[in-house]
Amino acid sequence: MSVLVVTGTGTEVGKTVVTAAVAALARARGRRVAVLKPAQTGVGRAGHGDTDTVARLAPGVTTAELARYPDPLAPATAAARCGAAPVRAEEAADAVWRLAHAHDLVLVEGAGGLLVRLNAEGQTLADVAVLLSAPVLVVARPDLGTLNATALTAEALRTRGLSPAGVVVGSWPDRPDLAMRCNLADLPAMGAGPLAGVLPQGSGALAAPAFADAARRFLAPCLGGAWTGALTPERGPARPV
Repeated sequence: MSVLVVTGTGTEVGKTVVTAAVAALARARGRRVAVLKPAQTGVGRAGHGDTDTVARLAPGVTTAELARYPDPLAPATAAARCGAAPVRAEEAADAVWRLAHAHDLVLVEGAGGLLVRLNAEGQTLADVAVLLSAPVLVVARPDLGTLNATALTAEALRTRGLSPAGVVVGSWPDRPDLAMRCNLADLPAMGAGPLAGVLPQGSGALAAPAFADAARRFLAPCLGGAWTGALTPERGPARPV
């Protein structure tokens, strides 16, 4: 695939770290990779945004933003509050195609969940994915409630004719509880595609070489990794060497 949209079942689920992991694995295979963040919220002009995190974790990746708003709100609301122009889906799609001319893979990371509004007209990341005819990777939480959130995201994708590219758990704890362990077995049945990875909690704090190794071990082959989907009864994802 040349374009992959990355969304979450909500905010703070690990989208940026998952995006960086996919980018790092593609870079390791010699691919030219770009990451676009259409709307960054909760960060001022000189602050550290999600694309900065991607650049640190996956060196050599081209990063781009279309808009940055200081309030940590939905992009449409954040834009209105500071009097800035909102991002339109067509603008985001055009930016992706420009990046695609010089890159083998373009990753598009959304803000919050799939249907968070980009502008007052109600356009969302889903509209961007429709314009691009791009598959959508869903990043989910591991804990209680994630099955419903994942199923709702998958239903929203299907009603728009979008193809789910799988589910990645964005932050897996060292001591998962019973619900978390059961969720790993149940997530593939929620309609968003196969379980395509389980990134350990704290992966985003690693240095780039260690992060690339973690990405390889905990993302599935469909995303360039080596994780086979094997689970252990107590801990969850089995760790490949």
